[in-house]
Amino acid sequence: VNATLLRRWRARRAAKRQHSELPSHESFYVSSLSRHTLVYKGQLTCAQLFQYFEDDLEDESFASHVALVHSRFSTNTFPSWPRAQPNRMCCHNGEFNTLRGNLYWQRAREARWEREQDPKRAEYLEHMLPTVEPGQSDSGAFDNVLELLATFDGERSLQEAVMLMMPEAWENRRLEGMDAAERRRRDFYAFHQSLMEPWDGPALVAFTDGRRVGASLDRNGLRPGRFYVCEDGLLVLSSEVGVIPALEQRAVVRKGRIEPGRMFFVDFEKGGEVTEDAVLKDAVARRLPYGHWLSEVRSIGGAAAMESDGGATAAAAAPD
Repeated sequence: VNATLLRRWRARRAAKRQHSELPSHESFYVSSLSRHTLVYKGQLTCAQLFQYFEDDLEDESFASHVALVHSRFSTNTFPSWPRAQPNRMCCHNGEFNTLRGNLYWQRAREARWEREQDPKRAEYLEHMLPTVEPGQSDSGAFDNVLELLATFDGERSLQEAVMLMMPEAWENRRLEGMDAAERRRRDFYAFHQSLMEPWDGPALVAFTDGRRVGASLDRNGLRPGRFYVCEDGLLVLSSEVGVIPALEQRAVVRKGRIEPGRMFFVDFEKGGEVTEDAVLKDAVARRLPYGHWLSEVRSIGGAAAMESDGGATAAAAAPD
């Protein structure tokens, strides 16, 4: 278990409990306890945000290599300060239409954790349940699960966690004609479909942990996401065109859009270059032998089915 994550969760839950008896406890929310990111949010317009957090955001010496910016009117939830975006790791344009099922399955997994036999692991998990904080919007619930997947054991990368939650439309692709990389990706998704159900939109999600930043469009592909890469190192990705004044006057070396099921990704610890979707996902899919594991599971399942059929046939042939 990631000790840093556990300390964060414990601190957030302790603070929440301390404020639970106050009349405004439902409005108490810890934006972030990360040492890599700062979250500025509220029921504010874009201009008001800079005025409210003036000491930081208007200070020229206050600089960052990455920023997620989100501005919208709440349409499917009652507006409140904790529900304002960005969340701790992501911001989101759209809605998750599978939310009810996603939350039910997450709660079912928590029920298994509550029966954990290892005392030390059980103690860790006790402080982390429920993993989705009550009263969250669909974006907040997604953010809670993303944080858990990306940081819980320290073995799963941020991009891998997003792949689990927002998979490509892979089920009906024909195996004939697939190259090795495509087969590895298919094996990755097939292996994980029993561990995490898709969070389907329409949804465009931008995410960061301060060291990496990216965006993913769900497989329905019904939300816009356009990007510009400039010669001077500026990279802009947005759901709207025109968010940066006079952007076209810069030397734009590349521009395009995120396609359904695809991911846009930059790792600042590896030079800050854009990693292509196929390259990024193949690196994740080749990390472990998912294809081999799948074949073992299928072999065991097939043998069990044969034994079951054989027993039924024998019983039918020799009735009492």
